[in-house]
Amino acid sequence: MQTIHELKKAMPLIEERLHYAFKDRSLLALAFVHRSYVNENREVKEHNERLEFLGDSILGLVMSDYLYRMLPETPEGDLSFLRSRLVEAPSCVNYVQKLQVEGFLLLGKGERMDGRGRGSILADLFEALVGAIYLDGGLEESERFVFGHFAGEIEAILKMPINNWKAMLQDYCQKHFQQTPFYEVVSESGPDHSKRYRVRVCISDGQELGQGEGNSKKMAQQAAAEDAMRKYGD
Repeated sequence: MQTIHELKKAMPLIEERLHYAFKDRSLLALAFVHRSYVNENREVKEHNERLEFLGDSILGLVMSDYLYRMLPETPEGDLSFLRSRLVEAPSCVNYVQKLQVEGFLLLGKGERMDGRGRGSILADLFEALVGAIYLDGGLEESERFVFGHFAGEIEAILKMPINNWKAMLQDYCQKHFQQTPFYEVVSESGPDHSKRYRVRVCISDGQELGQGEGNSKKMAQQAAAEDAMRKYGD
């Protein structure tokens, strides 16, 4: 997709793939406008970051409500971990790719040529779509959109075992190295409301055991510990 005019012409096809007809199509168009496109096209004044901010919260609420109702015996800590799996960037990328709408995203030329950060951009697009549907049709339509399209993906994620990778790695390091691993933030990216962290886990001699990413430092640490255990675990 190259221009805002091409995007507007494609609206009926996008709505068909979303299984949702917008009352206000300007919200749908806005969801597909990346900041880099606005920077290079002065006739377009807004990008999708505010919608992404809203959609991130709506998606978290929808998933939290679902988990609370469906898993009445599950403790809060496990519910938080499951929710993080359902709303993390790789899951959102999977969702939006299933919709087959990423090709309509308006990007600046530099962003299209670079290609770095593609996962984050697609995750933001999905959250922007959730925000747009919420503003256009309310919370009930947002829930219908999420569970109507992704019930299978959600079920598959919830069937994955809950592992406390940090605790497992700590036990492993104490057994094999007689020391406790430590975690360092390698990088941070994204706006303040949607930070993404990359963390590495090491032992005292500086040996890196693994790296991981997440929307919080705790999530990134768990991902780094999981990476380490998959490499070194017995």
